[in-house]
This record gives sequence, C-alpha cells and structure tokens, in this order.
Amino acid sequence: MALSKIDSEIEQVDQEKYLRQATSYYQALEKPLKYGPEVNSLSDLVAALHREFESNYVNIEMVNHLMLSYKSNPREWRKYAKFDRYTYTRNLVDAGNGKFNLLILCWGEGHGSSVHDHADSHCFMKMLKGDLREKRYEYPNRSARDNGRSHHPDGEIDSRELVEIGETPIAVNDVAYINDNLGLHRVENPSHSDTSVSLHLYCPPFDTCSVFQDNLKKTTAKVTFWSKYGVRTKQNEQ
Repeated sequence: MALSKIDSEIEQVDQEKYLRQATSYYQALEKPLKYGPEVNSLSDLVAALHREFESNYVNIEMVNHLMLSYKSNPREWRKYAKFDRYTYTRNLVDAGNGKFNLLILCWGEGHGSSVHDHADSHCFMKMLKGDLREKRYEYPNRSARDNGRSHHPDGEIDSRELVEIGETPIAVNDVAYINDNLGLHRVENPSHSDTSVSLHLYCPPFDTCSVFQDNLKKTTAKVTFWSKYGVRTKQNEQ
C-alpha cells in the first residue's frame, strides 16, 4: 500500500475521532457568524464544506455557519428532490470524500421518521421547502449530570420509557442541530396537504443508526439512499 494512502487513512481516522469528541460540547449557532464567508448557491455550499473538511480539526462552528448562510433556491436543489408515495426519502447530494454526507430529504404529506440517534455524529438539518416538526427525547440510559439536561434527581435518564424534552417547528431556511449527547429525535411533516424538503449534513458519515420504540426497545437500522446525485439507486446500491 502506498504511503500516501496510509497517511490519508490515518488522517481520516483522526478527523473522525475529533468530530466525535466535539459532540460532547457543541450546541449550535442561532445565526450565521458575523465575519463568516458568504454562501450564494448550493454549489458554493458544497465547495465551502469540502474546504472545511480538508483539515483534521474541522471547525464545526464554521460548518454550522455555512448551513445557516445558504438560502434555499429550488432551481438548485430540485434535481435531487425525489419523493416516494409511502415514505420520506434520503437523497445523496455529495459524499464529502468520505468525511461528510450532504443529503436532501423529501417528506410527503404526513410522513415522519422513527425516533433515532445519529451514531455519535453531528446532524445539521436545514429547511428548504415547507415545514417540519422535530420532537426531541432524552437518550435512554445515558448519564446527564455533566450537561445539566437530566430530569431525574439521580442524574440518570429514566430507562423505562422515552422522555420527550421538546418540540420545535422548523421553517424554511432555519437550521436545527442535534447529536447523541443532546438526545434522540423524531422528525415529521405535520402537513396533510403540502410536501416538505430539507437539507441534511452528517459528519462523520454513518451507515447504521439506532431506532427506538416507546417502550425503549432498540434496533439497528441500515441507512440507505433513495437516490444518488439525482439518479434513483438500484436496490443493491442503496
């Protein structure tokens, strides 16, 4: 194996470790940074994200700024927006050289996700069209002493049932952020007459996550793509 390839693999492992450690303290920006770069198009966003992820020590706050700064333009993202009649879809826009995934999720009327985690990765979710509603839950059986989120006197999250800790509407151009230290979530399109479209960034990328039932039964779910780069994927390529 070439030394350059070995070095590249070591760098990616280091970056993944750094990003996962950052989930222990990162909370999210409410608005773009005052002196951050401008993002005038979806292609600008993708290029800027690639530049940020060139470093092992990704500035996750800058990644947040970039997602906030992009303003939805349907002419730019329409080719990636693929809907399914029965369920929401995950459509890959950019694979981020294996360092991040940028996806467009399409939500039919009333479609929603299960309650799930994010495999110790960062998740940024930006609304492009319509509205979504996020319900957030405590992560079962995790200590919450260190971050002040516990609703229980002993500092432990109740292990018998999911504990809802908030519900937030997400409007066009808003950005929501979550990681496993902040909890689990469920996302749904509350409208029964309009579709919704959202732009998601996951870093590091992951191909499985945990799904939770109300009784806390946990299962592992494989993460798939309904389409890649605007083209419908075959069943064995998802």
